[in-house]
Amino acid sequence: MSDFARQQSAFQRGILSGDDAVLAEILDSPKEKREVLYGVYRHAYGSRLVEAMRNEHEMLHLYLGDEMFDAMGHAYVAAHPSQHPNLRWFSKNLPDFLKSAERYRDYPVLSGLAALEKVLNDAFDARDAPVIGLADMAGFAPEAWAGLTFQPHPSALRLDVSTNASAIWLALKNDETPPDAVALEQPCRLLIWRQDVTPMFRELATEEAMMWDEAASGIPFGVLCSMLATYDDPDAAAARGAGYLHGWITAGLLTGVSGGA
Repeated sequence: MSDFARQQSAFQRGILSGDDAVLAEILDSPKEKREVLYGVYRHAYGSRLVEAMRNEHEMLHLYLGDEMFDAMGHAYVAAHPSQHPNLRWFSKNLPDFLKSAERYRDYPVLSGLAALEKVLNDAFDARDAPVIGLADMAGFAPEAWAGLTFQPHPSALRLDVSTNASAIWLALKNDETPPDAVALEQPCRLLIWRQDVTPMFRELATEEAMMWDEAASGIPFGVLCSMLATYDDPDAAAARGAGYLHGWITAGLLTGVSGGA
């Protein structure tokens, strides 16, 4: 390694890890000490990453405010130095960080907000794919429906949150005063997807969430209806299953259907 390359490596290591060894190779300027000069680079590095986090987590930023968000952001930068050349992926571990970091783990609404914004961003960036329509379903004979399996659109994602983070997110998005954060007795089951170019989400009832999760794993429609029969009126299970399926198709949540032979 050349001397210049070694200095570059030491300079980068000092910014990423706080190692001050490189200061021995930096000269004071006539007006400022080397520690201050080098600190400008350290601050700029962290600030740029925190700025990227603000862009990725707008509602969390609104919820915390500038000062608290920046403090949280710099703590995350220290715990998770950037490992990817694309800033889009820098904050991917933020929900887990907020869930485990001592300063934030007692406020699960924060990790919930971060997780919701992460999956909304993921849905926006998901690859495109054609979606099936109701006309596609009309091509299957009634006796074939029991064997049908469905493929979710690449942007369709599921998230369970233990707080009212989704209600807080919606209030902030609509420029309304958010409700107080509360822990839920049962998780809020969310389905996130992209419609045209807009990521969105809605809450699922327990039964529909079960059906979606199982359908996404390849369980055929007939088995899904049998599973629905354990939740409520068994005689109406097939009709409820068809209703859920109708809603998924009209929302553009499915990109393929197969089987039924």
